[in-house]
Amino acid sequence: MARLYADEQYPLPIVELLRAMGHDALTVQSAGNAGLPDEEVLAFAMKENRAFLTMNRRYFRRLHGLQSDQAGIIVCTQDQDWERQAQMVNEAIDTAETLAGQLIRVYKSPPSTSSS
Repeated sequence: MARLYADEQYPLPIVELLRAMGHDALTVQSAGNAGLPDEEVLAFAMKENRAFLTMNRRYFRRLHGLQSDQAGIIVCTQDQDWERQAQMVNEAIDTAETLAGQLIRVYKSPPSTSSS
């Protein structure tokens, strides 16, 4: 399972679901890093060898381009279905050969519909 570091705005219920799936997920708040600039947050993730989990897609895609030696950056779109979001992150992690240096995109999937 993956070592993750969730951004300050990343929903805690999703982090907790990822923990329940077996991931070692740390939050910016629990690490005592709330309020730090994004560059310092990413530096902490790198130092701790944790893939960074964020919804701040544009900014961290740019940081990935500047700092490709990180332990991975997982950028997500906002999804109010937290279980679905956690499952999609879990699947993206499981299908990646390695997270190191990778930019992994997790997009919100449309709600499933059933036909009668």
